[in-house]
Amino acid sequence: MVVAMSLTQLDDETLKSMAIAAGGKIHSLDFHRKDDLLVTASEDDSVRLYDIVNAKLVKTTFHKKHGTDRVCFTHHPSSVICSTRYNLDATGESLRYLSMYDNRILRYFKGHKERVVSLCMSPANDSFMSGSLDHSVRMWDLRVNACQGILRLRGRPTVAYDQQGLVFAVAMEGGAIKLFDSRSYDKGPFDTFLVGGDKAEVCDIKFSNDGKSMLLTTTNNNVYVLDAYAGEKRHGFTLEPSPNTTIQATFTPDCQYVLSGSGDGTLHAWNIETGHEVVRLQSHIGVASCLKWAPHRAMFVAASTALSFWIPGPSKSTDEPLPWTLQHQQHYNLNLLPNEPLIFETPPP
Repeated sequence: MVVAMSLTQLDDETLKSMAIAAGGKIHSLDFHRKDDLLVTASEDDSVRLYDIVNAKLVKTTFHKKHGTDRVCFTHHPSSVICSTRYNLDATGESLRYLSMYDNRILRYFKGHKERVVSLCMSPANDSFMSGSLDHSVRMWDLRVNACQGILRLRGRPTVAYDQQGLVFAVAMEGGAIKLFDSRSYDKGPFDTFLVGGDKAEVCDIKFSNDGKSMLLTTTNNNVYVLDAYAGEKRHGFTLEPSPNTTIQATFTPDCQYVLSGSGDGTLHAWNIETGHEVVRLQSHIGVASCLKWAPHRAMFVAASTALSFWIPGPSKSTDEPLPWTLQHQQHYNLNLLPNEPLIFETPPP
């Protein structure tokens, strides 16, 4: 039985009905672009692969030597890139290309001297990028060990490709966003935007699916929607502060809404066209430091000390139950609490 709703036309009522459906400790996550899969990197040094349609934990691998930090899918559904948390000074192995199928390290990537804080895969080819606290952005190719290019920057760099992989953005110190042509980045940026008045570092950046907007989240918990062509600020949202924890925001796949965490543990959704808040949800997991919408489903995932899947709740006009059933007790420990969303927690390893 398929338990995750297909993504059709989102509307205000669907967003207002979102409710929690799962749990587990993670600090980085990514959805596969085509398959219904989620990968997480956990503070217990594990990488976990989930089937989001059947609410099933597919695979867990542990990486005690290097630890796990940032993680993203490659184009293959069972291969991921993961950054190093331990022994970076000793080994220099800042990134690893992992096969989840047989728990093999396919390739090491050396170069960064400090922690990687941003990681993304090109939608177009085998290239990927990493941004590090060593003030550099490095370009890589899955097929070779050597770094393909380096950008030296000020501050903490954050990187993102557009949905076609033709352009990438680098956010840096002072609220500057630089746009590069992926095919000729060595010629320098072809445009630079400034987030006026906000000098905080950008901790996350995303392009909308239609390529018209960029979404920025800063270290002082401001969220901005920018015009991706002109760099003009369309909307700005200020969230509650969250000391020592950065929040994330995400576009919905249809580009109608923006969702974000907040320092008070709530989740907010705004209409992109009007900038009006549509709904405010209680996350039940504390401050959501990771937040992402599934590419092809009416589902988003939030994470802090726990992983939570949010899905549309029952229709207000019917008694239709949430699309999670007790059939999944073999995979998860389900608990239905009075006046609370359906919550299930992943079992310990």
